[in-house]
Amino acid sequence: MSNQDIAAGLADKFGLDLPPVALAFRDAAPAGVATTEAIVPSACAFWRLAEKGVFYAPVAKHVNCPIGAFVMGFDLEKPLMDELMGLIGQMTACGYVGAEEPAKIPTDKRKAKGILYGPLSAFPEAPDAVLMWLTPPQAMIWSEATGGASWAGETPTATFGRPACAAIPSAMDGARPSLSLGCMGMRTFTKIPADRVLAVVPGPRLADFATAIARTADVNVAMKGFYEGRLADLVKASGGRVTV
Repeated sequence: MSNQDIAAGLADKFGLDLPPVALAFRDAAPAGVATTEAIVPSACAFWRLAEKGVFYAPVAKHVNCPIGAFVMGFDLEKPLMDELMGLIGQMTACGYVGAEEPAKIPTDKRKAKGILYGPLSAFPEAPDAVLMWLTPPQAMIWSEATGGASWAGETPTATFGRPACAAIPSAMDGARPSLSLGCMGMRTFTKIPADRVLAVVPGPRLADFATAIARTADVNVAMKGFYEGRLADLVKASGGRVTV
């Protein structure tokens, strides 16, 4: 399936109202793709810009958020590394993160010089990761499709909090989808509605995941019909006294 076909299928079966966004870690902009001139507060702010078109963003465009630049695996010059250490020190001092946590935050290992961003429907090459904004009901279907909801499953869906961007290298390195409830930085810089969570699919698993989502969405439609029928039967049997 093409990126366009997969995006259309996800919109149809998953009911996404915000377009899935693709990322590819690259050392330079592909031919015909512009390098962005945008000034953004964080790497995650690029995710929303990528809903509108394809562009390339070099390392220098990510450095307003040292934590995001670190998680994306970029080589950071000493002034930025010092700023990063200062931020981490503030976060540990106020109790936002434990002292042992920073060393364990996932980071991308490819040391790319930038990232290619864009809507999945128009992405010009195979993505390394695809991001989606999900409502809680969609996140449940996601969890079922990935096997994370199975009580007998061996690979539950990985769910993260802060930093939200860590869900990207985690998904890519582990070759399995991940979810993030969204850190305060992500919520501040992306302006995403409070009822959305971030979902990440590793690029190599995208086609299989889209197939699983379509199948799981159909199953949930059938289950909704079952429960609605069950409710109607209970209402009828009780003379309308069932409380819902």
